[in-house]
Amino acid sequence: MQPVLSQYFPILVFGAIAALIGVAFVFGSLFAARQKPYAAKLSAYECGFEAFGDARRRFDVRFYLVAILFIIFDVEVAFLFPWAVSLSRIGLLGFFSMLGFLGVLTVGFIYEWNKGALDWE
Repeated sequence: MQPVLSQYFPILVFGAIAALIGVAFVFGSLFAARQKPYAAKLSAYECGFEAFGDARRRFDVRFYLVAILFIIFDVEVAFLFPWAVSLSRIGLLGFFSMLGFLGVLTVGFIYEWNKGALDWE
């Protein structure tokens, strides 16, 4: 049983070094960085609400719609990477299958664009 456990020792050393570096970076930034927030740092960024306001404030539904659309199209585009890597092995059937997938993705994008889901007022 001892030889099996000794094989995990490099992994434990690697984990300890990674944890030590992570803690060093966190505390190093606390000591080295300037910790004085200024008005631009505390201002509202992308969402339009104040940074330290009430957490129970209602959000506009458009934030959620844009976020869901981004996630849907981003996940679908992520399927392109494995396809591009294995393109030489999958042949014409895989190529035309991906063209069909991209066609459906394009039709959905054009539909959302025409419905005005991507417009911001």
